[in-house]
Amino acid sequence: MSRLRIRGACATAGVAALLVTGAGVGAAGAGGNGAVTFTDNQHAVVDVFTTVNPCTGDPGTIDALENQVFHGTVNKTGSWFTGTVEGRFTFTPDDASKATYTGHFATWFGDENNLRNGVEHSTFDVNATGSDGSHLQFHDNAQATLNANGTVTVSFDHMSCA
Repeated sequence: MSRLRIRGACATAGVAALLVTGAGVGAAGAGGNGAVTFTDNQHAVVDVFTTVNPCTGDPGTIDALENQVFHGTVNKTGSWFTGTVEGRFTFTPDDASKATYTGHFATWFGDENNLRNGVEHSTFDVNATGSDGSHLQFHDNAQATLNANGTVTVSFDHMSCA
């Protein structure tokens, strides 16, 4: 499953949900700081797309059944978004001689921005069994931090396969 695809879907869903739920909502809580918040839950979402096996690089197609939850808060001092997507999937490689993998994935992201700094972080885990009996385990942990001057002070993306 592509982290960029998941991050894009999370961001799109978060902004869309904020726009929908934020319409007509006045300042709430946070000392009248104009806070708008939302939570969006989706269950049994079907997602089919092309990608590559993160451990082998083999191209193929993912067919996933997902559960998704997104939270967001926006006020005068910044925005905070978080999301979790988890589910079952099948990865079918384009090359029929390669193993097809079936398993579970979970990803989480957080995006916090205020008037002084920002941080983006995410995790992504895959555990699957191949049609040939092999195992695929993938883990990704990424973070970026921006200071008040717009300078990136922390940036990493650690990936591992087993």
